[in-house]
Amino acid sequence: MKKIGFLSFGHWSDSPYSQVRSGSDALIQSIELAEAVEDLGADGAYFRVHHFAQQLASPFPLLAAVGARTRRIEIGTAVIDMRYENPLYMAEDAGAADLIAGGRLQLGISRGSPEQVIDGFRYFGYQPGEDDPVGANLARQHTEVFLKVITGAGFAEPNPTPMFPNPPGLLRPEPYAPGLRDRIWWGAGSRATAEWAAQQGLNMMSSTLMTEDAGVPFHELQAEQIRLFREAWTAAGHQREPRVSVSRSIFALVDDRDRAYFGRGNQDTDKVGYIDPQTKAIFGRSYAAEPDVLVKQLAEDTAIQAADTLLLTVPNQLGVEYNAHAVESILKYVAPELGWR
Repeated sequence: MKKIGFLSFGHWSDSPYSQVRSGSDALIQSIELAEAVEDLGADGAYFRVHHFAQQLASPFPLLAAVGARTRRIEIGTAVIDMRYENPLYMAEDAGAADLIAGGRLQLGISRGSPEQVIDGFRYFGYQPGEDDPVGANLARQHTEVFLKVITGAGFAEPNPTPMFPNPPGLLRPEPYAPGLRDRIWWGAGSRATAEWAAQQGLNMMSSTLMTEDAGVPFHELQAEQIRLFREAWTAAGHQREPRVSVSRSIFALVDDRDRAYFGRGNQDTDKVGYIDPQTKAIFGRSYAAEPDVLVKQLAEDTAIQAADTLLLTVPNQLGVEYNAHAVESILKYVAPELGWR
């Protein structure tokens, strides 16, 4: 069995070919798609977070809205760039969204991806040290504080003359969401960051790219990353079972629309490139084929087989109806043949 959800970047554009023409469209259709895939029997609705872009950015209003409009599916991010976050304010937002959703929040966090602007986190008021040019240490510092304050332990000295009565002892951010700490994931783009995530007791979202090229297919490198993560988790002595997700663009070609959009087969190999002048990366392939062919191809993807959660990246600008159809095709024609359902 494997949990299957969608991952949306939440793009919008005023292009005549887009069904998502504004920020309002992107938000409302994200909620509608979450409702639709829940009705289809999928397991999760996940959203990317990109600042200074015509994409989804501030996640918590959206997560709260999806939580209020659904009843069963997991609701999450993949991922929140922690360089931009005030960890205490984030703890309040996350606690509120998780309580609205009844404990279904699954928050993916990380250092983030290449940005639309230069060092955008500086505009949000965060300055990394001179030895931290891309803010990696800044992201981990914010993460450390966030993880500590969502455990529920008090740490803030109460005012002796408060406006409202305080409970006894030190105070914590409210509202507190029990169990949220176990539902935080780290977006890992390398083997080393996977091991670090395991040591911190974080679930792992294996990135859609790896910032290293070991000369092997992407799925094999990703599968090794998952293996190292689980070994490090065991070595750290954590008591619960960790979770691992991978993301893929996968389309079953079952009608003329599918074939028109994705039937050209021009993304069926891994890509190697640079995400910035210093960082070489390998990007995983996309899958688009008739269902019987797709089943054979996916059976050979060792990273998908190793993960417990698969996030299907969706072309959200094609609209809610088409994206629900794309997810349904995987659930109906592909997942049962692979033993995922």
